[in-house]
Amino acid sequence: MEYEVRFEPAGKKLKVRKGMSLLTAARQARVHIATRCGGNAGCLMCKVKVLQPEEGALSAPEGPERRKMGSLIGENMRLACQAKVMGPVVVELPEDPLKAAIRKQLEMQQNDDLW
Repeated sequence: MEYEVRFEPAGKKLKVRKGMSLLTAARQARVHIATRCGGNAGCLMCKVKVLQPEEGALSAPEGPERRKMGSLIGENMRLACQAKVMGPVVVELPEDPLKAAIRKQLEMQQNDDLW
């Protein structure tokens, strides 16, 4: 069985087989999700936010993911390397920290230019 996975803000989507990790799905969709641990829930770099969460769209968080993520799971955050697709799902990729810092500096500069 296949389900649609959509990655925002990239707007990319694809159909994947049930049980595929979000990290593998992202790679197939050519969406970059950073990771250092090789998908072993060790680095926490592959956090994603589940948008429009539906019961059963992803596998339940277990073991290492539950321990590492703690209360973030209640905020619909998951590790892409551990979350398995079980139904149609939309996930949001967090902004790259370097890009976020640059964006923030540019916004501050634009605000200064207005005054």
